[in-house]
Amino acid sequence: MTTPVVLIVTADPWLSDRLLRLAAAADVAAGVARDLEQVRLAWHSVPLLLVGAELADRLYGSPRRPGVVLVASGEQGPEVYRQAIELGAQDVAVLPDREEWLAGRIAEAAEPADGRTTGLCVVGGRGGAGASALASVLGLVAMRRGLRTLLVDGDPLGGGLDLALGLERAEGARWPEFAGLRGRLSGSALAGSLPRTTVRRHRGPGELAVLSWHRGATEPIGAAAMRSVLRAAAGAFDLIVADLARQPGEAGMEALLAADATVLVVPAEVRATVAADRVAAGLRPYCHDLRLVVRGPAPDGLSAGAVAAALQLPLAGEVVGDRRIGTALERGDLRKVSRRGSLPELCGRLVDELPRPARAAA
Repeated sequence: MTTPVVLIVTADPWLSDRLLRLAAAADVAAGVARDLEQVRLAWHSVPLLLVGAELADRLYGSPRRPGVVLVASGEQGPEVYRQAIELGAQDVAVLPDREEWLAGRIAEAAEPADGRTTGLCVVGGRGGAGASALASVLGLVAMRRGLRTLLVDGDPLGGGLDLALGLERAEGARWPEFAGLRGRLSGSALAGSLPRTTVRRHRGPGELAVLSWHRGATEPIGAAAMRSVLRAAAGAFDLIVADLARQPGEAGMEALLAADATVLVVPAEVRATVAADRVAAGLRPYCHDLRLVVRGPAPDGLSAGAVAAALQLPLAGEVVGDRRIGTALERGDLRKVSRRGSLPELCGRLVDELPRPARAAA
């Protein structure tokens, strides 16, 4: 018997029939499993698992793996995203709205895998927390470690990450060119269209591409555009770093669900900690792994450990404020101060802790 490329896990006849039809249209071998023991035996061997929402809770606690999509039908509320987090699913497909996307995902499952991209989101606990600086330096440090890196500016009301890197005049596509995108986008087309920067003496073929915004009025991007960009980036980059707004919206939620980890940046201040608690509450339903970075100095001696305890988040590290960073951000010259100091050192540790498949060979 041929091993299926897609395993459909559902007890819903309508859903299984719909998914089998999509697989047949894509000429992809698919099977249906209702026996959970059968699912556990195939958990690591099938490229794509489509899990019906009605059975998701019975698979909570299964080992984390890529290629898991939670599938539901009809009108669904926020609970379907909470189910996806508990299951460890990378995507949610509510039918019939996302049927076209799911057809493309099924077709992709039959294509040869060429490695796995790691995703990391960065969010500020309050305005001016330093999230954009952290995200930008993460991108630069990753590039120097030989990683093909994409820096995604997910905040249309921010200052623009291209400005921080001195790329505001560089030729290349910005978010408005992708705003109406709903279908598949090739990784090579995405990578070739974006502004990029390089740093001398980096190890390996590292590069940093930036997807930011035009100057002037902007409109928020939709979830479909973010999904298409992230899917394309997964075939062209080793690491995706997304700098998101504190209220991420639909597109930001897509990035959070796809990411391996999310870093919340919080100044060591009481009011900032209170504000960050509200931000963290909004992020938790969409994050697989939410961590904390505390930025000092603390005006009243508030420790990083105390901030972590108050927010009930694991402490990924702390960084000391550096005046050079603020000046470099204003001048669009962040590259010059991204080699030494508290922030680059922290970013180096974060990059080194990323899952091994996305890291360049030593």
